[in-house]
Amino acid sequence: MPHTYRDSQGRALTDYPRPSVAVDTAVLTALDGELAVLLSSSGGEWTLPGTFLHEGERLADAVLRSLRAKVGVSGLRPKQLHVFDAPARDDRGWVLSVAHLDVVPSDLLPASGLFPVSDPPTLKYDHEQIIDVALESLRAEYRAAPDPRGLVMQPFTLSELRSVHETVRGISLQPDTFRRSMMGALRATGEVKREGRGRPGELYDRIATAEHAQFAGTEDTGR
Repeated sequence: MPHTYRDSQGRALTDYPRPSVAVDTAVLTALDGELAVLLSSSGGEWTLPGTFLHEGERLADAVLRSLRAKVGVSGLRPKQLHVFDAPARDDRGWVLSVAHLDVVPSDLLPASGLFPVSDPPTLKYDHEQIIDVALESLRAEYRAAPDPRGLVMQPFTLSELRSVHETVRGISLQPDTFRRSMMGALRATGEVKREGRGRPGELYDRIATAEHAQFAGTEDTGR
């Protein structure tokens, strides 16, 4: 017979109360000049798309299952963000949530489930807190590198790049300071794009991830 583990008090693992484990995912995107989050509705209540972990299931598989079932989205690659473990965070019982984050272009997501992060509907559980942590993480990425989540299609002008950074960070950025902070992680394509009546804007690509991951720029907000 297989050996049953017991601790120093002679208790097996099953002798201890155990929480349920859930996954919840903050899927963020840029939409009409604002940062938006993908939400799921059930019984008139709004939440981040999520589910309980099934026996023998990996967290990543539960996340993908919840995105398919709750918001009809496939093909994403969310990464773990943070564990939310306040004992009273869920009114259904003791539930730990392993929150995940993904950031994708808006055309990959159903428009009916997208809401501005600045003005979402009332959310259940601690999902507003999950969104806040997701925003903090994402904005730190965008302070350090040019559009690391690929929200603007390459090649892009510096004006287009700055616009998406302003959307993500929710602030205005000084053009000259932004340019200096990003140039070390950009490669000029040698091509230009006409924007309005001014002179054509030079087009850039992001330098390969392995290189620009080490780049840490600082930007003034212009306020």
